[in-house]
Amino acid sequence: MIYLDNAATSYYKPKSVLDSVVYAIEHGGNAFRGVNKTSLKSGEEIFEARNSVLKFFNASDSANVVWTSNITMSLNTVIKGYFKKGDHVITTVLEHNSVLRPIYQMEKNGLEYSIVGLDSNMPKEYGFINYDDIDKSFKPNTKAVVITNASNLTGNIVDIKKVASIAHKHGAIIIVDSAQSAGSIKIDMNDFDIDILCFTGHKSLLGIQGIGGIVLSKDFEIEPLVSGGTGIKTFDTKQPEYYPEHLEAGTLNKPGILSVNAGIKYINEIGLDNIYQKEKELNNYFNEELKKIKNVRIYGLPDINLRVGITSIIIDGYSSGEISDYLNEEYEIITRSGGHCAPLLHKAMGTVDSGLVRFSFSHNNTIDEVETALKAIKNL
Repeated sequence: MIYLDNAATSYYKPKSVLDSVVYAIEHGGNAFRGVNKTSLKSGEEIFEARNSVLKFFNASDSANVVWTSNITMSLNTVIKGYFKKGDHVITTVLEHNSVLRPIYQMEKNGLEYSIVGLDSNMPKEYGFINYDDIDKSFKPNTKAVVITNASNLTGNIVDIKKVASIAHKHGAIIIVDSAQSAGSIKIDMNDFDIDILCFTGHKSLLGIQGIGGIVLSKDFEIEPLVSGGTGIKTFDTKQPEYYPEHLEAGTLNKPGILSVNAGIKYINEIGLDNIYQKEKELNNYFNEELKKIKNVRIYGLPDINLRVGITSIIIDGYSSGEISDYLNEEYEIITRSGGHCAPLLHKAMGTVDSGLVRFSFSHNNTIDEVETALKAIKNL
């Protein structure tokens, strides 16, 4: 099997990640639920993981690292908890449904929104966002910009520092979806001036499925999406006011949390820059060879330096589903076809009917695997 669907979830996990999960199951004390040694030990391990996340993203306070079940839960928590009736939010056509659907849902509660489109001065297949229109979309009641760090469809990297500067100029904050960037490219919350970062553990951070989080630059007023036990303030009728307990209800996913900690340690050992360079090398070779094949259309910016390790294509005369099925059945190459939960970008690029086939690379992939994928595409 050749696994080229890392944008959906990383398949090959470091042994240290697998070991961390087994350890967490074998030593399953419930953190912050007592003063016994199993509970205290689990609490220490989860605190260590918070600090790993804090340092990895260069944030300011480990208390503002909040664990969730995935990035969808992170985005829902922030969007539904931060915005109130009468607020206005700006987002873009690049976004995943994990951003769009909560915003649409909040519209029923009086949230206003603007969606920024592609830059009309560039070919639509580039999928390049119009930064000027972000600036022009602000209103007196604009509270935030919610934006992806990298498109899950084209791999285009968004200039988060630039967007943050625009947002802060207007007195708004920036909320970043890092599903396709965390663990692949550097994210420096302090340097980029990110206010709220949402992340998932199971993609490039190399953890297991079922774990994600929120990193806050300070104590924003976010109404909890879920309420319940925290191990403290038992007799209060509402969630504790301070973080992280304010947004963490119920028993935490210790196996998931420790897997993220192990994944970050592995990334730090290998070197984030080395990981990105390997993925970029594979993606660049793939793109350059694809350009030589007739009837193949590539989507995303042509400069690989402006993309994470994602390339999406369509072959004239085929649907994306037919292409992915062929690659899987004939070559055991795993890709992703269809809409990729990015409906507005497909509409903007004109690929709704065909869908796109997404190839997403990991540093674990090889040139030989890329060659096989190219051979399969040529044969088709």
